[in-house]
Amino acid sequence: MIALAHRLPPQPGLPDPRLVGAVAFLLFLGSIPLAGWMIYHVGTSCIPNGPCVIPVAPGIEAPSGVLQVGVAIVLRDVVQRCLGKAWSLAAIALGSAATLLVAPGDLVVASGTAFLLSELADFAVYTPLQRNHLLLAVMSSSVVALVVDSLVFLSLAFGSLEFLPGQVIGKLWAVLIAVPLVRVLRRVAPTPA
Repeated sequence: MIALAHRLPPQPGLPDPRLVGAVAFLLFLGSIPLAGWMIYHVGTSCIPNGPCVIPVAPGIEAPSGVLQVGVAIVLRDVVQRCLGKAWSLAAIALGSAATLLVAPGDLVVASGTAFLLSELADFAVYTPLQRNHLLLAVMSSSVVALVVDSLVFLSLAFGSLEFLPGQVIGKLWAVLIAVPLVRVLRRVAPTPA
């Protein structure tokens, strides 16, 4: 059982923060293999010996896994808000291991390294801001994480930053779509675990 003595009781009509955190934890872990699978199977076009890409802005494409990575970044913040730092760090460790197990052979090092470094960057930015500035914490940590993830992944996976604008824009779309959910998160978990 997770001890949350300092947390306010759940608000009537809203789900228990521990349940929300547990669901976010599982979705976070599930988003990792989905992102890896999408890179080679989902897109408007697939580059020979390269990723499948999707348009993320007029004239800008990105490997299709970017959408799942953007979602994962926000889910990790939800895990930390609802379950605490220890669960968040456990999610990062398990996610890094899962990345190494499910990433396509040629992307194992790039995926694992990018995932670990970007999630730790997210944790480092999110943690000090979340208590008093939840929206700022989610947005700031997500932007830092998505830039770190994009730079590391593209450099290691493809030896090129050709898709950097698309990677950043695609992940940012996923983060922006999640912003309205931050208001709900604040109601479900008014104080961090």
